[in-house]
Amino acid sequence: MKKLKFLFVLLIGILIIPCSALVVNAAESENDPVNIYFFYGDGCPHCAEAEEFFDSIEDEYGDMYNIVSYETWSNDDNVELMNEVAEVRGEEPEGVPYIIIGNHSWDGYSSSLDNEIIEKIEAEYETPTDERYDIMNYVDISSVESSSESYAGDIAVVIAIVLVVAGVSLGIWYARRKAA
Repeated sequence: MKKLKFLFVLLIGILIIPCSALVVNAAESENDPVNIYFFYGDGCPHCAEAEEFFDSIEDEYGDMYNIVSYETWSNDDNVELMNEVAEVRGEEPEGVPYIIIGNHSWDGYSSSLDNEIIEKIEAEYETPTDERYDIMNYVDISSVESSSESYAGDIAVVIAIVLVVAGVSLGIWYARRKAA
């Protein structure tokens, strides 16, 4: 009976560690980077200029944003996603680049937009994460395959499973050692 209590306490401890890490991560997420959704065409000169702009501000503002890119000229799923995003926003994109930061979008790019884009990045970054507008929260992407998926949740699940298996194995080993 003593062994079962030990195993139960060990298992609970192992399960609490990943959960507490997620809680700490959520508490620290006030200044998470802003998602910039960037629909572009491979070979588009204006898209290349926009990419160069984002590269040029990366040293100063790179911690404030993540660029989530979707190539639309050779990927029909990304075209469909761009059209769904635009529909939710009440817009009709006339081409690429189509850039979305928070509740603002730009259809096309020229260097005259640089300061406006930087100001929007800064403003969104200063907004607490749970209060930010993220267009992807309002788009049904279940039918569209995204070219840039996040696997952080999957990694957390795998780590939790490994920890549980290790804890159970260690508990069994310990129980057998005590019995011998």
